[in-house]
Amino acid sequence: MAEDIIWGGTFAQIFRLTPQDLRTYSPLALAYVGDAVYEMVIRTMLVSRGNSPVNQLHRKATQLVKASAQAELIRKLEPFLNEEERAVYRRGRNAHSPTMAKHATMSDYRHATGFEALIGYLYLGGREKRMLELIRQALDPLPEGKKKENADAE
Repeated sequence: MAEDIIWGGTFAQIFRLTPQDLRTYSPLALAYVGDAVYEMVIRTMLVSRGNSPVNQLHRKATQLVKASAQAELIRKLEPFLNEEERAVYRRGRNAHSPTMAKHATMSDYRHATGFEALIGYLYLGGREKRMLELIRQALDPLPEGKKKENADAE
C-alpha cells in the first residue's frame, strides 16, 4: 500500500495509529467513517465556491448528503466500481442497522449505507484519490441539473 494520510502518513504518526485490516471492520463502522468523510468533502466543495451564509451552505449540503441523494449517487456509480468496491458496497447495503433516517425509504437508506461504507473503506484504506474520483464522477451531473432547475425557477 502506498503511503496514505491515515495509516502511513502524518495522521498515524501524530495519533500513534497502527494499520488495521479493513476486511475485519463491520460495514456499519465503515459507513460511520464514510458518512463523516463524505460530508466533509461536500462542505469543502461548497465553501470553496465562495463565501455564503452558513444557512445556505447547510441547505445545499443537506440536499447532497441525505439518504435519497446518496442512493442516487451509488446507483450511478455501480457500473464503474471494481469487484472489491462492489463487495464493500453490498456489505454496507445489506448490513442491518438498528436505526433509520427519518425522511428516507428503507431502500434509499440501505443504498446510502452501502455508499457510505464504500467511502469509509476507500478513505481508511488510503485510497483518497479513488474515493474523490468516484464522488466527483457521481456529482458531476448533479450541479448542472441543479443549476438548470434554479435557472427555470428564476
